[in-house]
Amino acid sequence: MSRIGKLPISIPQGVEISLDGHKVTVKGKEGVLTQEVNPSIIVNIDKENGQITFGIDETYDPINVTMKQKQAYHGLYRSLINNMVVGVSQGYEKQMELVGVGYRVSNKGNIVEFSLGYTHSIFIQLPQEIKVETKMERNQNPLIILRSCDKQLLGMVCAKIRSFRKPEPYKGKGILFVGEQIRRKSGKSAGAK
Repeated sequence: MSRIGKLPISIPQGVEISLDGHKVTVKGKEGVLTQEVNPSIIVNIDKENGQITFGIDETYDPINVTMKQKQAYHGLYRSLINNMVVGVSQGYEKQMELVGVGYRVSNKGNIVEFSLGYTHSIFIQLPQEIKVETKMERNQNPLIILRSCDKQLLGMVCAKIRSFRKPEPYKGKGILFVGEQIRRKSGKSAGAK
């Protein structure tokens, strides 16, 4: 058994969870999320105690699925469904800042425009599930605030935005998460005397 998989998930107030075959649907004030669960994992929804527990189906034996793989699925699906429950009840938020001279960001709805020192502006259309807010204040780095109930989708969008201008170690320029520390390197001039 997986240590993470053994932990029960408590269902918060205002969250509905339904199981249809191997498909788990979670509804809350922030949205609706669904997840397909591997048949080797048993999902038990105890509505009286407000808990979800997970077990491994020992009898389910498809070709090339070992007990080790089932244990990995046990922890994986517990984490995925826990992220869904937290997402629909509280939501997730990521803040990114643009560090660099002349870097700017603005948005119209879900279309975000970046000016990152290239010869052209970069436009990105964000999915409907993600709410975006941009802040440009004097003497401060431009900020992008992304909110969503889907943790996986939010992480993928942040990775895509970060790929436009990855942080570099010499001057520390690029798109960073707020509070992130970049390991700095000294340039060529530090060694030459």
